[in-house]
Amino acid sequence: MAEDNSYESMLCVKPEVHVYRIPPRATNRGYRAADWKLDEPAWSGRMKITAKGKMAFIKLEDRNTGELFAQAPVDQYPGCVVEAVTDSSRYFVIRIEDGNGRHAFIGLGFADRGDSFDFNVALQDHFKWVKQEGELAKLEATQSAAPKLDLSFKEGQTIKISIGNIKKKEAGGAKPRPMGGGLLPPPPGVKAGGIIPPPGGQQTVEPSAAQTNTAALLDFGSTVPAAQPSSDMWGDFTSAGSNSSKDAVTSGWVQFS
Repeated sequence: MAEDNSYESMLCVKPEVHVYRIPPRATNRGYRAADWKLDEPAWSGRMKITAKGKMAFIKLEDRNTGELFAQAPVDQYPGCVVEAVTDSSRYFVIRIEDGNGRHAFIGLGFADRGDSFDFNVALQDHFKWVKQEGELAKLEATQSAAPKLDLSFKEGQTIKISIGNIKKKEAGGAKPRPMGGGLLPPPPGVKAGGIIPPPGGQQTVEPSAAQTNTAALLDFGSTVPAAQPSSDMWGDFTSAGSNSSKDAVTSGWVQFS
């Protein structure tokens, strides 16, 4: 027989439990704790639940010396090894073994409901883990038995990859950015470096005409002939300047030479 090298883990420890002698079960309805002598336990001590591999062990030990009183190997839960009574949540019936093939059923009781709850949950969690491990092992065995898919290239085998839209992107290209240090381009219809025409279709005044009109306005002492109708758009403005000069001389204002 191969040696079991799995380690033993501790699942639950309760410092005080009670063991009872139980009468034979008369019917199939289950055990009742009320039929036991609850005020006269046959033994009291410490209980441990340990796990080694897939098996769990309920060990009853002396609370002072640690001497083993009885042990119940549990291979599944719920099962015939641990059975709850029908009239209380603090009492159970467990099947103990002496290691020689003999077994017996005894009553196991807890003083507190919280201790019995921990006892129940510890066994449930362990066998839930055992079930998950078994399902995982079956899944791995199924995957290993299935033929593996070979995706490697055979000798001399080639593949062709077609990448679309590459030529279109190169032909279109990115639009060149305008040079000039970030200046905005001229408006439509105007050449670069040109002068923007005045709004409203106004004509540009020639420098000679501007100087003549300015001199006429500043020379208050001279007599300005009456304006003649001309095609010059500044004619009306010049005659108005002449009338202003005459009014200034008549009113006695000092003449500027």
